[in-house]
Amino acid sequence: MPYYSYIAKNLSGEPKSGASEAKNEHELAKVLRREGYILISASIEERSKKRLEFYIPFFKKVSLVEKIMFARNLGVMIKAGIPLPRALRIIVEQAKNKKLKIALNNIADEITKGKSFSESLINYPDIFPELFSSMMKVGEESGTMEDSLNILVSQMEKEHELKSKIKGAMIYPAVIIGAMILIGFLMMILVIPKLAETFTELSIPLPLTTRIVIAIGIFSSQFWYLFPLFILVLVAAVRFALKTKTGKIAIDTIILRIPLFSVFVIKTNSARTVRTLSSLIKAGIPIVRSLEIVSRVMTNVYYRRAMEEAAEEVKKGSKLGEILKKHKDVYPNLVIQMIEVGEETGETSGILEKLAEFFEEEVANAAKNLSSVIEPVLMLIVGAAVGFFAVSMIQPIYSMVGAMK
Repeated sequence: MPYYSYIAKNLSGEPKSGASEAKNEHELAKVLRREGYILISASIEERSKKRLEFYIPFFKKVSLVEKIMFARNLGVMIKAGIPLPRALRIIVEQAKNKKLKIALNNIADEITKGKSFSESLINYPDIFPELFSSMMKVGEESGTMEDSLNILVSQMEKEHELKSKIKGAMIYPAVIIGAMILIGFLMMILVIPKLAETFTELSIPLPLTTRIVIAIGIFSSQFWYLFPLFILVLVAAVRFALKTKTGKIAIDTIILRIPLFSVFVIKTNSARTVRTLSSLIKAGIPIVRSLEIVSRVMTNVYYRRAMEEAAEEVKKGSKLGEILKKHKDVYPNLVIQMIEVGEETGETSGILEKLAEFFEEEVANAAKNLSSVIEPVLMLIVGAAVGFFAVSMIQPIYSMVGAMK
């Protein structure tokens, strides 16, 4: 039996959209008439066939850009009056990410069976976080789905812009450090063993630093295949540590105490907190629920704890500004003061939005300054490494020349 996506209206003109099985459009119209609706338009949908899909989740992660495009396109289709299941299937045809396509197909099926959009999204937390489903729930309840999607798109665009600035600041140091490690490794396995052979043939006494460098070089040349294995193990160990409570606390504590990065981390997390909180309040989500969602959005354990505590205390009647004063080590005074002003004036959402823009600009400036500070530090590290290597290798040659005079 065909599967129809339809739009209908009742006698008072109230629209209704959905999907249903029927022999033909005439049969569908009869069913809707019995419910008090008149069929306006109907189109046959191709039901998604259940098929075995192979993909590796780690390599098929749905990017933030793909989520932005999904939310933006969905908002346009809803504004055009396209039924939600049909809109989702149109997006599926356009999407390239297999994981996203499977999720949207399943969500469309669940909606046609009577489940709400926000409830369907909850089943895919790795693609659609709680922020997404909560905003959609508000949109469904208030009939402002399009507005909720617009707020969500704006939030994700700002988050993407912030992440891009952070990544841009980290590219230069990462390239320099990577090149330094690679060149040092090649020197160890290609140059040092040959110099060691020369020193052995000349039978000259070697200083301690030279013996250390030669020992590392010989080991590296013989067991060079352990180097990439060591890198993989190190990366795996860090990823595992981030998934454990103790490891996460330790890493977040270290990050917040590194002089060069602590200010940058504080500004970045402050920007993310106030931007997300502003979007949630603007969408009409109660402050306590908004704080609970923000606590789950934050990746740093100290910011997560601060928001969890704030949600509990606000639920008891406390003010957010007063609660955050206990967390001055992670939230700047400006954040606390502006939140207090917002609570006094009743303009919390607007003030948080302006505050988010300020901190996002601060993050951009901090990223530039970070690159400027890191550059000379890296040059000193590279210079020290080259100097140590040069002294270790040249010192025996000078000793030999001195002995020949």
